Amino acid sequence: MIIKANLNCISQIMDIINDTVEEMKSYNNTQWDENYPKDKDFIKDIEGGDLYVYKEEDKIRGFVCINYMEPVEYDDLNWSKDEKCMVIHRMAVNSRFRNKGIGTKLMNFAEEVAMKNGVNYLKTDTYSMNTKMNSLFKKCNYKLVGQMDFMGKEKPFNCYEKML
Repeated sequence: MIIKANLNCISQIMDIINDTVEEMKSYNNTQWDENYPKDKDFIKDIEGGDLYVYKEEDKIRGFVCINYMEPVEYDDLNWSKDEKCMVIHRMAVNSRFRNKGIGTKLMNFAEEVAMKNGVNYLKTDTYSMNTKMNSLFKKCNYKLVGQMDFMGKEKPFNCYEKML
């Protein structure tokens, strides 16, 4: 089940982050590291009511942040629409529970959240070296809009959109 996260979720979320960072390093993906994301990022998401966790058997298997905050770097891209959208941020699935459809469920949930809020347009991005998230976005029928430089990383980030 997918529910809003609370501060009691931070420890399990950070365990997933630490595991994900180690895995990312194994295929030269430096999108996340020891400096980002931190627990303070998730606390802010929780305080804003924007962080959701996928739980099974009382354990967090994945999480996603969904809100209206577009990075300023999005301004230079050729998006299909110039209208209100929701943005998917900071998403991960516990590596021990991958390939079980959790990522797809979280993406579908983001679409449900948008529609419940009267929004039919979603945006997101991921590091070009993040093969797993790029594959998930394509699988979920997100369209590649372009690339942006972001967070001082060496390679660009791929930016995606989906009309609902």
